[in-house]
Amino acid sequence: MPAAILIVDDEKHTREGLMQALMDDYEVYLAANAEEAFNLMDSENFDVVLTDLRMAGKSGMKVIDKAISLPRKPITFMMTAYGNVETAVEAMKRGAHDFLTKPVNLEKLEILIKRALQTRRIEAENVTLHKRLDRKFSFEGIVGKSAALGEVIDVVKRVAPSRTTVLLEGETGTGKEVFAQAVHQNSDRARGPFVVVHCAALPSDLLESELFGHEKGAFTGATERRTGRFEAADGGTLFIDEIGEIDLSTQVKLLRFLETRDFERLGSHKPIKVDVRLVAATNNPLEQLVKMGKFREDLFYRLNVVPITLPSLSQRSDDIPLLLEHFIAQFSEENGTKLRTEIDPEALNILKHYRWPGNIRELRNFAENIVVLNRGGKITAYDLDPRFLRSRAKTDDVGDESPSANPLSVGENEKRLLRGALTETAGNRTRAAQILGISRRTLHRKLQQWPELDVSPKKSVKPEGEHRS
Repeated sequence: MPAAILIVDDEKHTREGLMQALMDDYEVYLAANAEEAFNLMDSENFDVVLTDLRMAGKSGMKVIDKAISLPRKPITFMMTAYGNVETAVEAMKRGAHDFLTKPVNLEKLEILIKRALQTRRIEAENVTLHKRLDRKFSFEGIVGKSAALGEVIDVVKRVAPSRTTVLLEGETGTGKEVFAQAVHQNSDRARGPFVVVHCAALPSDLLESELFGHEKGAFTGATERRTGRFEAADGGTLFIDEIGEIDLSTQVKLLRFLETRDFERLGSHKPIKVDVRLVAATNNPLEQLVKMGKFREDLFYRLNVVPITLPSLSQRSDDIPLLLEHFIAQFSEENGTKLRTEIDPEALNILKHYRWPGNIRELRNFAENIVVLNRGGKITAYDLDPRFLRSRAKTDDVGDESPSANPLSVGENEKRLLRGALTETAGNRTRAAQILGISRRTLHRKLQQWPELDVSPKKSVKPEGEHRS
């Protein structure tokens, strides 16, 4: 939809001339005086208001005052044949975006309008983006109500407003980057940049340059100066993931930054001072790396000011139903699936008792899988991947005295395991037996007991009397 422009001028030929110049790209409205302009602004939403300064009746300054008082403020331009510095300053003070002298240079006017509208769009997109980020990474946006998660959120709430360095520890897939974002979004740096560097994804010889930047000629292939992640994060937060992967020489420069808040690009001796808050993460306990001589002890103490250990998903199993509901809704929306996939209580209980070695990342992938493949409907225990059933069988072998831990009888669980293995192997009994860890003879005996589970291809029987030609 084209932008709407209101032109206010008491000279008819000026109004209509401007309209002719702009009408191909914009929806143009005309007003011969301030009163007409007021009536139009009360009934229509305008993106741009272009007004003459000196008119019969109320001046263009009153038009600007009216425009900037609207809930949806348009971009305003002042026109006058009496262009002078005082008038321009007054118009800008009243809220005008820019100032033009008559006769108006149409090419310049079109450029100014396009630039102003583009700036307005970018500002609106930034506001929308920040609102989404605030909502997504607010504490209310973190899904779960378990005690283990609550303890972590409580610590993050207390540490976020400070400038303190934070060390996030925990297994892979527990959401360390999400919590790093939460620290950033709930600090006074929320409108600053949030810059991420994944150390494990970068070769050690490139990591130092990635973090601190380099000068032209600093090393072979350095054909131009490069700004590092620390400079990019100035005024915001730098999240260093898998910090235990940093080599010892780069650790020295990182330690210096934490002590002095400045650094040097590779190939330079000029210190650069930046205002950056550091949030680091690791799935390998740094204390162990210190003992192994792979991580500097002094750097460890600098990073370990506020350590936060994120619980694994198995430690917050009560959150699994909420997380599944959240991810299923998310992927249903992304894939345009109107029918909502549901998980019946029996299957949900099995999923709650699965260990989830990949943590939330694995759960998220599972939710996407069932949304894409099932397109609505109910997921039962029969529909689950055999790995969930095998995990449940191991849990049952250990024993669980909880009355809700095993809603199925031993025989029913065994049948589900058999069905899952046979389905996974398309009826191949040898492979199914290997998956289940039993002999083929035992599998054959079980199928005699429960013949309805046999999904192996049936051999065709030729009619009696048929012979090969």
